[in-house]
Amino acid sequence: MDATTDKDPLVQEQIYNALCYLGESEPEEILNSCDEYLRQHDKLAYPHRVIILKAMETVVKNNIALLDKSTAKEVIRDWQQAASDVLVAVGQRFINKVMEEVLTKFQPGILPHYFVMQTFANLSVSNGELAACRPCVRLLLRAGRSRGSGVRFGRCSSRCTGPALQRG
Repeated sequence: MDATTDKDPLVQEQIYNALCYLGESEPEEILNSCDEYLRQHDKLAYPHRVIILKAMETVVKNNIALLDKSTAKEVIRDWQQAASDVLVAVGQRFINKVMEEVLTKFQPGILPHYFVMQTFANLSVSNGELAACRPCVRLLLRAGRSRGSGVRFGRCSSRCTGPALQRG
C-alpha cells in the first residue's frame, strides 16, 4: 500500500484495482489490512488516504452480504471519522465549498447525523470561524433535550473553547 504515495496516477489506479481485486476473495482481511495501514500511517497525505478509503468503500459495497456484523460496525465508525477528517482537511483550503456541502445535510426538523455535526464544528474551529458554530450549538441545545439522539455535550477539546461533540 506504500505505493499509493506514488504521484503517477496509473500506479495509484493499479493499487486501487489490486485492493479491490483482493477484496473480492478476502474482504474482511483487506478491510482490516487497510484499517491497520491507515492507523499506522496517520500522517499519510489525504489524496493517498482517499485511494485506500475508496478501495475500502468498493470492497464493502461489493461484499456487504459476506461481512461479519462486528466488522461492519467497526468499519462504519472508523471511516465516518476518516471521512469527516478528510472534509476538514480539504476545508483548510476550500472552506466555502466544503461548508456549503456540509450545510446541505442540515434539514429542517431533522437532527443531523453525529458526524455531520462533528464535521461542521471541526471545520468551523479549524478555520477560525467560531461564529459559524452558533447554529450548531443551538441545534445541540435542542438535541440535548431530545432522548436517544446520540449527541450530547462534552467537555471542551484542546482546540476549542466551546462545546465539543461526543457520542452519547
